[in-house]
Amino acid sequence: MTGWILLALAILITGFGVAGFTGAPYVPVLKRDHEALLKLADLKPGQTLIDLGAGDGYLLRAAARRGIRGIGYEINPVMVIVAKILCFRHRKLVQVHLADFWHLATPPGDAIYVFLIPRLMSKLDHKLAAEIKRPTKVISYAFEIPGKQPKLATANAFLYEYGSHPN
Repeated sequence: MTGWILLALAILITGFGVAGFTGAPYVPVLKRDHEALLKLADLKPGQTLIDLGAGDGYLLRAAARRGIRGIGYEINPVMVIVAKILCFRHRKLVQVHLADFWHLATPPGDAIYVFLIPRLMSKLDHKLAAEIKRPTKVISYAFEIPGKQPKLATANAFLYEYGSHPN
């Protein structure tokens, strides 16, 4: 029995440690901010929100309640299980994948949401600039992308545009 407990603890520690090292530790976004983030994205039913670091899937569930399709990527296997359970009722609109988004091509979407630590924001900018080909909104919670002017900023979020945008 002790062996199983140690294994479970090792999985938890590894999952949360890897997530913290590669992007951001799991820190839930305040519930009051989810609606503000979705309002900033200005998505309509049927459009797609990509969540890079989906955590427990709360933003994806909030988007699904508005008819917005959500695709989340999460590196922590524990949080993927939690997100899949919590998103189950919205399974027609929400997908959560166990993946390190740094090693995937950025999927097409109408908006991308990120909550990363500041030291990775330049790396994110390079990745998105190289991979996004169609007009896409990028919402960063809490931290700005260095050297990039946000189209709009709130008290705790920044809206950027990537891809080919008409003037």
